[in-house]
Amino acid sequence: MTHLVEQTKNGKRLSPSLPEGVKNYLIDIDGTICDDIPNEEPERMATAKLYPDALKTLNSWYDKGHQITFFSSRLEEHRDVTEAWLKNNGFKYHDLLLGKPRGGNYHWVDNHIVRATRFDGKFTELVEKEVSIQVFEP
Repeated sequence: MTHLVEQTKNGKRLSPSLPEGVKNYLIDIDGTICDDIPNEEPERMATAKLYPDALKTLNSWYDKGHQITFFSSRLEEHRDVTEAWLKNNGFKYHDLLLGKPRGGNYHWVDNHIVRATRFDGKFTELVEKEVSIQVFEP
């Protein structure tokens, strides 16, 4: 596991952060690394078709020292089948968070840097692009 770096401000401790260059990837499961399986059809979760480029890319990021956390709208009752599927398909990861809100159109507000990449059918290398974003007024 990556060692967190302690942060301080004015002599007070702050939440730790990852070392420079290490990313904390939160990866959706259904429709991103495999077939899109709704919670209403959990019997399909064990046999979801893997997206091979996802496995190669995410394991590469893991091997480079990045944090990989799967973040899914699947319910806690789906944890065993989900962990088994990830293991059987060879995914390397650090954590699995379940219960993500359903419905998309996510807007994440945080005091740490947040970058979002919308999955559009294929994992490739990430590239830099300038885009318009919403921010709080100063």
